[in-house]
Amino acid sequence: MKTIKGPAIFLAQFAADDAPFNSLDEIGAWAARLGFKGVQIPSWDKRLFDLSKAAESQTYCDEVTGTLANHDIEITELSTHLQGQLVAVHPAYDEMFDGFAAPEVRGNPKARQEWATQQMMNAAKASQHLGLTSHASFSGALAWPYFYPWPQRPAGLVETAFDELARRWLPILDAFEEAGVDVGFEIHPGEDLHDGVTFEMFLERVNNHGRCNILFDPSHLVLQQLDYLAFMDEYKERIKLVHIKDAEFNPTAKQGVYGGYQSWVDRVGRFRSLGDGQVDFISIFSKLAAYDFEGWAVLEWECCLKHQEDGAREGADFINAHIIRVADSAFDDFAASGTDQEANKRILGIQ
Repeated sequence: MKTIKGPAIFLAQFAADDAPFNSLDEIGAWAARLGFKGVQIPSWDKRLFDLSKAAESQTYCDEVTGTLANHDIEITELSTHLQGQLVAVHPAYDEMFDGFAAPEVRGNPKARQEWATQQMMNAAKASQHLGLTSHASFSGALAWPYFYPWPQRPAGLVETAFDELARRWLPILDAFEEAGVDVGFEIHPGEDLHDGVTFEMFLERVNNHGRCNILFDPSHLVLQQLDYLAFMDEYKERIKLVHIKDAEFNPTAKQGVYGGYQSWVDRVGRFRSLGDGQVDFISIFSKLAAYDFEGWAVLEWECCLKHQEDGAREGADFINAHIIRVADSAFDDFAASGTDQEANKRILGIQ
């Protein structure tokens, strides 16, 4: 068994224009002061990281890792959640997702998709230059507007959407294969890959690609009312990244999983700071230890009530308290009888 690495923190929710959140050096020092040992970097935020330069320059990547090493911080993964989203966008969401793209491709869905694909290719090269083995992203979505079948979906609509999604992603997955890096798709409502069934539909269409894997975040499964512990059992071989994020779901007579168009504060399903929600993290960390998970425990802070800096500080302590230092010997070794194969045969009555 392996002891999971951590705690680490996803920087996307903390990057800002004010110090210490406006440069990689300062945010790294801040994370270190809180007790974090790793950071997951949002590759779209140029205040912290230049993805194009990282794809082209080993020297730049060495400077990035050196900057963080000065604070005893490692890079856990790069994230392309925003760019991955733009690999596949249904026209209904064109305007809302346009802000994720570079200004020069906004308003042009074809150019935006090509830009997003190139961003993913850059992320594969940058991850390789940084010596990383995993990468965090979203799948994007073509079929999401039709997740609830009313009016009845035309025959073949979902299949066509997943065929196209796979066609777009296969060259990207091949680039990550060449770089030696796993892609962990965050299983997330709003993405075509939002539960186990949809992940399998996609996996089949990319020919069970070895780099097609899962970023496990239990909070999104809580809000869908999935069995997130059984999910870990089902997909333990494909879970390459984890976001440690809490959530709660308290249905009422008036509201359920769809949320009634309410704000996050007023929804019955809400993201919460670590320890404030309902996720069974003792069982999650136990499964990660038992399944020899090789990655990092990465805090993704999202909460509709608590201040983010309090959530980060408490989150570092929470993860530290839950990481299991795995045993290097069996607890009952003291009672070992020291028997050998011949003795075993005599015990069993085998001649």
